[in-house]
Order: sequence, then C-alpha cells, then structure tokens
Amino acid sequence: MTNSTDLLDMNPVEALLGQISLQTTLFAPTSRYRGLGVATLTTPQGKPVVHLQRRFLPPSGSLRLLQEHAVAQGERLDVVAAQFLGDPELFWRLCDANDALRPEELTETPGRVLRITLPQGVSGAAL
Repeated sequence: MTNSTDLLDMNPVEALLGQISLQTTLFAPTSRYRGLGVATLTTPQGKPVVHLQRRFLPPSGSLRLLQEHAVAQGERLDVVAAQFLGDPELFWRLCDANDALRPEELTETPGRVLRITLPQGVSGAAL
C-alpha cells in the first residue's frame, strides 16, 4: 500500500492504481489456464524462471453431463466444440470430460461417444 506522502509525488493514475489491487491475467475467460497462479523457480545458478502453476484435471465423473455425441468419420474436435459449446477453442473441455490427454484421440474412431459436459464447478439439471 502506498502512503499519502508518496501519493502527492505520483501522477493521478499511478496514485489510483497504488490504492487498488488489480488482478490481471494473460488468458481469456474461456482458457483452461485462466485463474492459474504464477510461480518462480530459482535455478542452482540463481536465475529465476517464471512459470504457470500446474493445472490439475477435474475428475471427469464430477462434470455434469449435458448430452452425448457420436463422432462421425472425419469429424474434427474443434468443430464438435463449436457445435456443442459455442467456441472451437473450448475443445479442451471435451478432453477433460472424456479423460483424453491427446485431443486427437477423441475423433480417431468413428462412432466413439463423447461426453458433452458443463464446465468444472458449474452444476445443472441431470440428464
């Protein structure tokens, strides 16, 4: 926190920012990395390495099922995400819901049934 004497020496914008804590993020609200903290690791040579903290996958069974979708021949995961979630960049939510570490594995086999779920932490009516 900035003391009042220091505020007199600052321009008005700096003074305002010094009085409030702004949470900034480099990630979009729909990003799987949104909300992750930043940590710093110091190498044995004393060099600081800044990195994102680890993201833990939610248990797929804890995600509320909205519907299921059978994969068609040649279907792409980004197209499925756009169709069911409204945004092709939300493909990672399909990965979380179906325990997939490699996104491409979800559409490799025609006929595979994908779980379409609500995001982690959002509850809703059961199917």
